[in-house]
Amino acid sequence: MTAKTNQKGYAVSFVALFVLVLMLTIALSVGSLNLYRQKAATTSIMATQSYYAAEAGIEDALLRLKENPQMPAASYSLTAGNASTNVNIPAILAGSRAITSQGSNVGMIKNIQVVYSQDTQNVNFYYGIEVGEGGLQMSNGSVVLGNVFSGGNITGTGTIDNDVVISGNGHSISGIYVGGNVLAYSCLTPANVGSLTYVQGGAHTCKVRGTTEVQTEEISAQPLPIPQSQIDDWKSSAADGSVITGDYSVVNKQKKSLGPAKITGNLTISNQATLTLTGTVYVAGNISVSNGSTVKLSSSYGSLGGVLLADGIISIGNGNNFFGSGQEGSYVLVLSTNTSDSAIGVSNNTEGEVLYTSEGGISISNGVSLLEATGYKITMSNNSSISYSRGLENIYFSNGPGGSWKVLSWQEQ
Repeated sequence: MTAKTNQKGYAVSFVALFVLVLMLTIALSVGSLNLYRQKAATTSIMATQSYYAAEAGIEDALLRLKENPQMPAASYSLTAGNASTNVNIPAILAGSRAITSQGSNVGMIKNIQVVYSQDTQNVNFYYGIEVGEGGLQMSNGSVVLGNVFSGGNITGTGTIDNDVVISGNGHSISGIYVGGNVLAYSCLTPANVGSLTYVQGGAHTCKVRGTTEVQTEEISAQPLPIPQSQIDDWKSSAADGSVITGDYSVVNKQKKSLGPAKITGNLTISNQATLTLTGTVYVAGNISVSNGSTVKLSSSYGSLGGVLLADGIISIGNGNNFFGSGQEGSYVLVLSTNTSDSAIGVSNNTEGEVLYTSEGGISISNGVSLLEATGYKITMSNNSSISYSRGLENIYFSNGPGGSWKVLSWQEQ
């Protein structure tokens, strides 16, 4: 009886010990789970704080760039609550900035990158010269190193080293030496061309070094590459910057920066002066650039082109230079909306710019070397040349009011 009682007591003790161990195990498991959950929650909170610190850095950078779109590269730190962030705003490259912000909180790191880019307009210049119905007149050693498209007659004694297309029935080429092929209604003596395709009904009395073919279809005209709406946008962009009442001058070796800006009077750049464009400049009057002066784009343009335009006459002469930002694909576009035959006149060893008139004429003479010219009518003389740059096939300009910027992407890395 005593043995049975002892056995029962032992069994009860064993069960009690087992229950105690089980309860302790459960308690430890619950405690560990709660500790893990607490640690995970703390980690999540720190990670979230790091992320929002990184976002705060990006928003701070965008605010700074909104106030000063052309600000130089910068790196700085910010504190956001218990977290901090390191922000990097790089220099403009190809019209964009890849802004990064690294948030940190007790070793928890979050990285955000935003691509901030200028709103741009693509303009394509496919020819060394593109001219409207006013046609192209060449003489006295003038040369075009590139293709030519004309909506009017091409006449004179110059040289075009590539191909020529002349649109419209009744239009012709005469007197020009063409290194490439010609597509025109008529090709007249004493023109000298590679191969010729002319339109049925036209004349073909020129010298043809290659083959001669005939087609029945009229050669289609094409619009000039910059629509009036884009020119209006550039004017609006300039006016949204500063407005200068009256005339503005940069003279006698002065160095000034300007843009975006509208000048209600005339712009004069002379006597080895330098004007650096930091945005589109629109002149309601005339523009004169002379005597060894320089017009160039700010380095902030990156690979973008810049615009200097006028409603009046643009006169450029006496050894001037026009430079882009220094990056490939960056050019100065000089544009006049004047409707006269002398809307733009360039002479005396000036080089480097792209010329454009929407309705007027362009005169190029006396050792001038340009990258491209487009206008209603163009006259070349006295050893002037146009050496077409291939980069002009795909040139981007700042577009919209103030050369506006936009966020292209926003992502965690």
